[in-house]
Amino acid sequence: MSRLDSNIRRLQAQRACLDRAAALVRDLPGPVFELGLGNGRTYDHLREILPGREIFVFEREVAAHPDCIPDPAHLLLGDIAETLPAAAARFGRQVALLHSDIGTGDAARNARIAAFIATQLPALMRPGGIVLSDQDLGYPGAAPLALPAGVKPGRYFLYRAA
Repeated sequence: MSRLDSNIRRLQAQRACLDRAAALVRDLPGPVFELGLGNGRTYDHLREILPGREIFVFEREVAAHPDCIPDPAHLLLGDIAETLPAAAARFGRQVALLHSDIGTGDAARNARIAAFIATQLPALMRPGGIVLSDQDLGYPGAAPLALPAGVKPGRYFLYRAA
């Protein structure tokens, strides 16, 4: 498969999972966390499919399209090892949806970041909240959910918080 075809499939899977997660939390109160702004595509999609929902974005350094950058109150800049624990202290177990898109192309680094994120989830997620990730978080105590039709297992991961 060409890299172009792989990228198209990844984006289609990402959109299908985001849409499914948004439907699952539509009536669940709480903010949305976006881990990794990148160029802002998924943040922009979340704004569209969850209008009126507070979305907090975690990013080390902003390099997004200007129309896809959250206001300063909703942009948490810095190393996730510092910003995510601070958010847990601030929000408690109130997060309804957390999307983690942290893949770097370095499998060892991805595994370290995913393991760290997994340690933070119990302090962040509202019971019944949804976590979706491009990496297997091995989220302890959460129920893995079936992926949307057409999404190949291992391409994305979907969990419901206990």
